Amino acid sequence: MQSFQDPLSRRDLLSKAGCGLGMLGLAGLLHDEGLLEGNTALADSLGERSLHPLASRDGHFPAKAKHVIWLFINGGPSHVDTWDYKPALEKWHDKSIREFEPEFQNTTGFFKDSVGNLMKSPFKFTPRGECGKPVSEIFPHLGEHVDKMAFIHSGFTESNNHSPALYAMNSGMPRMGFPSVGSWVTYGLGSESQDLPGYVVMSDPKGRGLPKGHASNWSAGYLPGVYQGTYLKPTGQPIDNLVRPANLTKEAQRNQLDFLKQLNGLHQKSREAESPLAARIESFELAWRMQMSAPEALNIASEPEHVQKQYGIGDPKCDHFAKQCLSARRLVERGVRFVQIYSGGMENQRSWDGHSDIAGNHRQFAGETEQPIAGLLADLEQRGLLNETLVIWCGEFGRLPIAQKGATPGRDHNPHCYSAWLAGGGVKGGTTYGASDEVGFRAAEDRVHLNDLHATILHLLGIDHEKLTYKYNGREFRLTDVAGEVIDRIIK
Repeated sequence: MQSFQDPLSRRDLLSKAGCGLGMLGLAGLLHDEGLLEGNTALADSLGERSLHPLASRDGHFPAKAKHVIWLFINGGPSHVDTWDYKPALEKWHDKSIREFEPEFQNTTGFFKDSVGNLMKSPFKFTPRGECGKPVSEIFPHLGEHVDKMAFIHSGFTESNNHSPALYAMNSGMPRMGFPSVGSWVTYGLGSESQDLPGYVVMSDPKGRGLPKGHASNWSAGYLPGVYQGTYLKPTGQPIDNLVRPANLTKEAQRNQLDFLKQLNGLHQKSREAESPLAARIESFELAWRMQMSAPEALNIASEPEHVQKQYGIGDPKCDHFAKQCLSARRLVERGVRFVQIYSGGMENQRSWDGHSDIAGNHRQFAGETEQPIAGLLADLEQRGLLNETLVIWCGEFGRLPIAQKGATPGRDHNPHCYSAWLAGGGVKGGTTYGASDEVGFRAAEDRVHLNDLHATILHLLGIDHEKLTYKYNGREFRLTDVAGEVIDRIIK
């Protein structure tokens, strides 16, 4: 069979070799001047990413974490009913928030016909761990791990609607079209696995739908498409075409891919500067390698029974989330850089969006997730992976300390304050940063914008958030836009 690879002419050889030697010389000069290290824009100009877009790369400085598992608590968990204990709510229970917050009438975004009075938590809080952190009764297993966690109680954001708040928490911008955190991380660091995606996303498998905004939450935006999240379907085959057709042998498929690679190579000759094209071509090879590796990586049935039980697999209440948490551990163990798991679907009772019956809503979703997350933390620690894996528990905003009136009262959205925790990956466990006001209405001390949270995540991965940039439409963009401060006090 005739090869589609054209012979190289003498003119082409001299041209390509000369340019290549010139680039090597430029790289050497930049290295000697100390201008190459830590500058991803320069690395891009030398063609490193276009050739190997997911190759593992060093950050700007030594990293404390290599991987991230983000447990996205979708719908907006109530901080005052989970991790931010407010004794004053018992004192102020059933009193008007205007007595506490005179400017409340100027605050917008609430269901104005349903605004009730201040409402104490329906849950009992008990000190847990050596640090004595007060923890809601809905986290009996997870409360055992508070000494591993750094709590943030002063987070705030700008939007009180789900879609823009989800976009903001994921990309730093309250509108679609911008790269998500996972995309920025894989763009900056690549992946330690060349047989699996660098960025994997899982969603609620119980028929509740995707989070609002759908796949835009894990989009690569203006970054090359190879950095977008790979979505694992919650039922059936997790990835389309993961299993080779029965009538196609491994050798025949490999021949098809080789033929396609030759054709793509010819097409690319005159387009060598187009990194998205190189990434697209590379995606075919990644898909081939995934057919070999992904089924094994996602085969949680191969785990010992005691490990599965530790996560809660087999318990109808939490089996679905337990399997996803165990899959996340298996993925990072095999080099996947960033894994995100969404708890809850669209809104209201299908997620943590407890507009009605906050007690029933949060008890249900905590019951689905808290043992699996506790099992994940314990398993990572037992395997020596927790030190290099950053685990994040966070939603898109918090909830109000007042009741949303009804037969079973709930709580409305609160962009003025939310809580999050981080564990592993260089985080100082058993610590608390920032504080909300007396009743948990606003972030009051050491306020943390989501730009600060993103800057801290990147820092733990060895990335300077001000240097990780991408030029688009004539402007250098970054995850943290023009803001962001690293929260040094929660870092070891």
